[in-house]
Amino acid sequence: MGRKKVSVIGAGFVGATTARQIAERELADVVLLDIVEGMPQGKGLDLYESAGILGFDSKVVGTNDYKDTANSDVVVITAGKPRQPGMDRSDLLKINAKVVASVLDQLLPHNPEAILIMVTNPLDVMTYLAFKKSGFPKSRVCGMAGVLDSARFATFISMELGCSTKDIRAMVLGGHGNSMVPMPRFSTVSGIPITHLMDQETIERIVERTRKGGGEIVSLLKTGSAYYAPAASVTAMVESILKDQRRILPCSAYLEGEYGFSGLFLGVPCMLGEKGVEKVIELALTEEEKEQLAKSAKAVREGIELLEKTIEGL
Repeated sequence: MGRKKVSVIGAGFVGATTARQIAERELADVVLLDIVEGMPQGKGLDLYESAGILGFDSKVVGTNDYKDTANSDVVVITAGKPRQPGMDRSDLLKINAKVVASVLDQLLPHNPEAILIMVTNPLDVMTYLAFKKSGFPKSRVCGMAGVLDSARFATFISMELGCSTKDIRAMVLGGHGNSMVPMPRFSTVSGIPITHLMDQETIERIVERTRKGGGEIVSLLKTGSAYYAPAASVTAMVESILKDQRRILPCSAYLEGEYGFSGLFLGVPCMLGEKGVEKVIELALTEEEKEQLAKSAKAVREGIELLEKTIEGL
C-alpha cells in the first residue's frame, strides 16, 4: 500500500502553503493544480526540491490537467478570488460559485470516491454547492472554517493570558463570517473554561476580534487574505482524515436536524476520520447561544438562496 494522495485545487497562497504543509509532514503525495499555465508546475517543483534539505519523501507534482488528480483520497478546493478590502464574503459568492462549479465539473469524473474539503469563500455556501453538484454522501463533503476561527480565538486567548497555545482548546460555531459564534463556555485552558480566567469585558473583546479575524488581516495586507493559518487548519483536517485520528474539530457540515437546522452547511463540532465527517456533536446551548447560531444559520441560508439564483439547476 503506497502513500495517500491529496490534490489541492488552486495554487495561490492558501493552496501552495497547504501543499507545502502536507508534503513536509509526509501525510500524502500532493498534486497542486491551477489553471495558470506553468505556475503550479513551478511552485510544485520548487516545493519538491525543498525535500533535499528537509528530508521528506512525499512527492509533489504541479499540473494544469485534472487527470493528474485521479483517485485522490482527499481533494482540497481553494480555487477562487480572495477577499479584498471592503469586500464581504457574500460579495464573492457570484464570482466564486462559477469558479467552484467549473472545478467540480472537471474534478469529479476523476475522483468519484474522494473526500472534499472546501476552503473557497463564502465557505458554507461553496460547501453546499460542492455537496449538491457532487452527489456525494454528506460525510464526504465538509468545509474548513471552524478550525481556522477556533485557531484565531485560541491565539487571542493566549495573547491575553500570556500562556501557551498548547493548552488551549477553543470552539467556534456557525457560518464562516461576521455572524460566527465563538463559544467561551466551551473554550478552555488545560480544561479550565476561559470564563473562569478572564472577565466578561475581556472575553467580549476577544470574541469580537475573532469574528473579524479574517477582515483584520485583509485590511492589513490590502491585496489579499490570510493563508498561513488557513493552510494549517486544512492540514489538521487532512491529517485527521488520512490517519483516521477521529479528532473532534469544528467544521462546516451538512445538518439534518442537528441544532434544529436542516438542508444547510454550518460550523459544528465534527468527528473527522477516514470516512470524512463520521459524527456531528450536539452541544447543549443556552438560549442566547441558540439565538446567535440561528442568526448565523439565517445568513448562510440567504447565501444558499442567492447561490440557487446564480447557478441554474441546483
